[in-house]
Amino acid sequence: MIQRIQTVFLALLAIAMICMLFLPLWSNTDPTTGETVVLTAWNLKSYFLNEQGDPTTAGTVPQQGTIAIGMLAIAAAVIAVYEIFQYKSRLNQMKMGLLNTLVLAALLGTSFYYAIYVGAELVSGTDNGNYEAGFFMPGLALLLNALANRFIKRDEDLVRSVDRLR
Repeated sequence: MIQRIQTVFLALLAIAMICMLFLPLWSNTDPTTGETVVLTAWNLKSYFLNEQGDPTTAGTVPQQGTIAIGMLAIAAAVIAVYEIFQYKSRLNQMKMGLLNTLVLAALLGTSFYYAIYVGAELVSGTDNGNYEAGFFMPGLALLLNALANRFIKRDEDLVRSVDRLR
């Protein structure tokens, strides 16, 4: 049935992944030049900011594509939406949940790699930068996926216990 609680968790997971596509993941400002490097799901760019904090001109660091983050986020959202409509086969839902866990772990690792290793090399300074709202979306998605998997398993166990009584 589509009106189960795991449907809510999977829908929230898909929404979190879509939000990740549009939110910044990480940023760091070079204290000497004032150049800010920003990591999004699609690229790693640098800007010079004005007094209000708005980007004015492009920075000196060449733009790098981080399309792997965006594609993994889209894949996780698509798997979650597909998993919602597999309610007639809870075993398939559990398999898709496991696959989504692997995709989300890869997404979290890729985001962390680009923020810590690739982005930190572009900016001189001692701090690791600021983790923005989009960086925490894969962690939230992992939690929502775990909750959905738990309730799917609970439903499967309930059906199996009723089958034993027949």
